[in-house]
Amino acid sequence: MQFRDLAKQYQLLKGDIDKAMLDVAAGAHYIMGPQVKELERELADYVGVKHCLTCANGTDALTLALKAWGIGAGDAVFVPDFTFFASAEVVALEGATPVFVDVDDTTFNIDVESLEKAIQQTLAEGKLTPKVIVAVDLFGLPANYPLLKALAKKYGLLILEDGAQGFGGSIRSAEGGLQGKNGQKACSFGDIATTSFFPAKPLGCYGDGGAVFTNNDEWAQLMNSYRVHGKGTDKYDNVRIGMNSRLDTMQAAILQVKLRAFDKEVESVNEAARHYTQLLKDHVKTPVIPEGFGSSWAQYTIQLPDEECRNRLQAALKEAGIPSMVYYPKPMHLQTAFKGTARPEGCTCSVAEKLCATVLSLPMHPYMEPADIENICSTLIAAL
Repeated sequence: MQFRDLAKQYQLLKGDIDKAMLDVAAGAHYIMGPQVKELERELADYVGVKHCLTCANGTDALTLALKAWGIGAGDAVFVPDFTFFASAEVVALEGATPVFVDVDDTTFNIDVESLEKAIQQTLAEGKLTPKVIVAVDLFGLPANYPLLKALAKKYGLLILEDGAQGFGGSIRSAEGGLQGKNGQKACSFGDIATTSFFPAKPLGCYGDGGAVFTNNDEWAQLMNSYRVHGKGTDKYDNVRIGMNSRLDTMQAAILQVKLRAFDKEVESVNEAARHYTQLLKDHVKTPVIPEGFGSSWAQYTIQLPDEECRNRLQAALKEAGIPSMVYYPKPMHLQTAFKGTARPEGCTCSVAEKLCATVLSLPMHPYMEPADIENICSTLIAAL
């Protein structure tokens, strides 16, 4: 059994993917070929924003956003404590200070009350200037953007949407939809949004890749420059210090094929999630999708009573040939690289610490058979 069955996905899309790759080879435009620009237009249309620029990976996408905003030393960037390392790593690399914020224990996303407390304490201490909120769409579920946007407006902050896991998620308004009946898409909520095309992500390529999304013309122009060595009118006219971060043409062609199949895959993973929840809801704490929100289910993550129980269940699943993963075993503020990073007085991340000791992610992908889900759940329940 695979945790995320990319081989099965390839077999189902093989004809179109093989043709797309052979077309790139025949065209011999391996870097920034026509498929790259085509994909950027398709992604922008899918998300519902004006600009999409692809890049080498999701981490670079976050970096491009921070560079476009001029984030640096003395700036405070608020980051959820329960996330992948890159969400905060890019902040430190720009010379700014990540301020870690607790998360909600049901959605796993940034907790708005904890965030406001951290903003107020940072302002009161006067050592850093609050600039950006990094809102992570964890495990496929968009963060609470209606509340986050109100808070950002109140304190004059920018929102950087880290949609590395969230592509395909959505939020509907109370009136029935922000952009049609299916709501507004993830990667359109931030002032700048990013995603990752790492193979195991909801929309993944066959290597590394990423993208940034925005409606702001100036920021899009800056990020386009930064991703190619700070280019000006052409790549040999360098007007700023940039980076080398381009999505290669082969990956773009693969993503074009996968994007055409993507909506159907999101429907399939949601059906798998419903099946999981139906079988497990009386035994463990299952994931919660708030009313009006839609998830692309990058992960299906349950919560267990304690770390000992989790370790025992993970061992039982492994013995039965069932893979599982812990995302994430250590909160950001306890990472060695962030040792000594100041946190505002009185701001704790107790929920994040608890989650790191109790979460367990189960196999999840669009091609799961009901029998596999039933096998996983019966094994888990028996071990409990």
